[in-house]
Amino acid sequence: MILTVTYNPAVDQTMTFDEPLVAETVNRATDARFDAGGKGINVSQFLTGLDTETVATGLLGGFTGEFVTDQLAAAGIETAFVEIEAPTRLNTTALADGTEYKLNQSGPAVDGSVVDGLLDRIARRDPERVLVGGSLPPGLDTDAIDRIAAAGSWETTVDVDGDLLAALDGEYALCKPNREELAAATGRPVETVDDCVTAAGALREQGFERVVASLGADGAVLVGPDGAIHAEPLDIDVVDTVGAGDALLSGVLASLERGESDDLALATGVAVASRVVAQAGTGVPDLNSVFDDRSAVETRRVD
Repeated sequence: MILTVTYNPAVDQTMTFDEPLVAETVNRATDARFDAGGKGINVSQFLTGLDTETVATGLLGGFTGEFVTDQLAAAGIETAFVEIEAPTRLNTTALADGTEYKLNQSGPAVDGSVVDGLLDRIARRDPERVLVGGSLPPGLDTDAIDRIAAAGSWETTVDVDGDLLAALDGEYALCKPNREELAAATGRPVETVDDCVTAAGALREQGFERVVASLGADGAVLVGPDGAIHAEPLDIDVVDTVGAGDALLSGVLASLERGESDDLALATGVAVASRVVAQAGTGVPDLNSVFDDRSAVETRRVD
């Protein structure tokens, strides 16, 4: 079972506009949707779509927190959140004239004692894998992540910003930076795929057994104990990139949970991400045939 931890979840509001946004006037959306969001929550939703057992945990509060809980319950996802007093944040993505505008809240401030309650919830479920994803709310630092990695026999994966990634001080099974986060975590160039492979190798030396890096139009790479793999993106029409990295990671983790190779894991991740970016919002698309779709993903070993 894969347990996800989202310290700073969100309600994701996605608004679509037929015309370009104009300053100092009322811009009226033609469509809007709300999704339970945050990296760990997104991954749990995608894992459920991939028929992989998961439990979603983290911190939730207020009316927005109730929305997240209701959404996950409706999706049949088991939850074990720690309740906080302040409302969970609201993040907005506006899609207008082919451009994405992202407006994210920082999240409510919390006390470090919330980590104790979260560790208790994780230990009670004794998962094989734990994913810690997303930003930290005000009041927490990297110790909140390192404590989870050191608290049990589970394998811990992290999907956090590059600065946080560089500051972690534990041993981790996997991390999933994007291109910018990979550069921030290592201080190395990431212009080419080969650059990214080299940077990912350097990140492995910091305590990560596997590094999966999402590279946008250049696809993705996985660097692990058996070497480096590059996967080309599928040829699709991209509608909305929100949740693409979470989808990639979900496919990788679901495949590894099935005992599959790194090559298949990366191909699965790219196939899942391709389904997600073809739609607006962070909702879960139909993933029933995604394990068949991965055969269309081109992968190659990188020296």
